[in-house]
Amino acid sequence: MAAAATLPALLVAADRVALTVIQGVHGRRRVGQGDSFWQFRRYQPGDATARIDWRQSAKSRAVFVRETEWEAAASVWLWRDASPSMRWASRDEFPHKAERAELALLALGGLLVNGGERIAQLGTGERPVTGRAVLRRLAATLQIERRHEQTDSPSLPRRMALPAYGHVVWFSDFLAPLDEIENMVRYYAGMGVFGHLVQVLDPAEEELPFAGHVRFAGLENEGTHLIRKVEAVRAAYIQRLAAQREGLARIAQSSGWTLHQHRTDHAPQTLLLSLYLALAQPRRNAVAR
Repeated sequence: MAAAATLPALLVAADRVALTVIQGVHGRRRVGQGDSFWQFRRYQPGDATARIDWRQSAKSRAVFVRETEWEAAASVWLWRDASPSMRWASRDEFPHKAERAELALLALGGLLVNGGERIAQLGTGERPVTGRAVLRRLAATLQIERRHEQTDSPSLPRRMALPAYGHVVWFSDFLAPLDEIENMVRYYAGMGVFGHLVQVLDPAEEELPFAGHVRFAGLENEGTHLIRKVEAVRAAYIQRLAAQREGLARIAQSSGWTLHQHRTDHAPQTLLLSLYLALAQPRRNAVAR
């Protein structure tokens, strides 16, 4: 029952966040009128056969589909990490990382829908569509997933075929091994998909503010570990977190993706604006805080 009560409220909160940002942004940049021809591209699994351009395909051994400016730039797949490490907050006044990720995801979805963009949740197999109805379905899907969260929920999205020039926005704490993250990024980038990585961390994960004897309990079957003097390992911990972030930045930059960093004790509006502007400039490499 708690989950059923939370997500509708979360959708309302997401609308409020989006409204505070929407006055300062304009629609995403496109060339020409959205229905104009953009390019031919190779047929990919999942493309409708009705979109095949047989005349262009007859000129070579490949099969091509026609793509309009709107289709090339206006489809965004959203995904948030639901693994146990995301369901944690160091203090009662901070939201869980998963809650902040869901708020930002829905608020970004609201901004995109307001601009006429098409959105879908990555991994559901649904086609991107626009309109308020897709936001309600997205919130309902998140609610169902939250009810059935398991200790082995994946920290990486599913691999699925996406059309070139689409966008993926991926919310996570990105504490998984860098090689696993890089493999997934390269998979989608290899299809011509533009991506935006959003690292959501609790302030304690950045600062390790504890002192004295502290017993840390892993959320993903890592067991417990007693550190007798936390302040003695703080510098090494911060250095390791910096190395993880440097690795994320390298992965994003090498694929032409963007990386955004957010703390749960900060307002989500700055993150939302940064993401929206990055979606307007898909080829820009950036690390935003």
